[in-house]
Amino acid sequence: MSPPAIIAPSILSADFAALGKACSDTIDQGASWLHIDIMDGHFVPNMTFGAPVVTKIRPHVKRPSTAHGVGTFDCHMMIAEPKRWVKDFQKAGCDLYCFHYEAAISSTAAEDPAEQSDSKTSPKEMIRYVHAQKMLAGIAIKPDTPVDVLWDILDNPNKDEVPDMVLVMTVHPGFGGQKFMATELPKVKALRQRYPDLNIEVDGGLSEATIDQAAEAGANVIVAGSAVFGAKDPADVISKLRQAVESRR
Repeated sequence: MSPPAIIAPSILSADFAALGKACSDTIDQGASWLHIDIMDGHFVPNMTFGAPVVTKIRPHVKRPSTAHGVGTFDCHMMIAEPKRWVKDFQKAGCDLYCFHYEAAISSTAAEDPAEQSDSKTSPKEMIRYVHAQKMLAGIAIKPDTPVDVLWDILDNPNKDEVPDMVLVMTVHPGFGGQKFMATELPKVKALRQRYPDLNIEVDGGLSEATIDQAAEAGANVIVAGSAVFGAKDPADVISKLRQAVESRR
């Protein structure tokens, strides 16, 4: 049996004028986590917000009492230099720091926004570093990245270097409201077949119309933005997304 359903609405679609309340309301409506999209204008062309916003919304949502628990802040780091910002986001209240594989293989080992470094980091080093800061570690892949780049990372006998979650993007990262890419679901299926206990997240274009495909492939962590925040009855949408996953475990 795969892990339980985790519904993680993306606050990128929330009301920014009342963001704290939107976050707490969404948890009250049945969401498990909050998915927080961090974009830097470099790794992706768009920009969103940084650690100060996470700091401000953290008091509105109770910290999870257990790993992966309700209230987890799932920070999706669509940034070119992910290691630089680990400590800042830990201090801000991040619970799960999910960086991109593509960034980790091309960025520096600098551990502070102001630090300069000629050394390079790596996905395994990033995971170990995130764990050392007492956060869960996630690793994300873009549509253009083959899933087999993750086998060596996930098969690592050193558990400090193994991610707690894999995120398979079902749109090209950078903008909300894109059309769901079912072509990415074979990656999810391959991950589920090899790692039955892994938390596998999908992000991009998820709604009541596409959840069945994602759940059938084996995804259990569901990111939905406009489908939840734009709904007349967000609690009903969250419930239906959860049921679609639970019925296929």
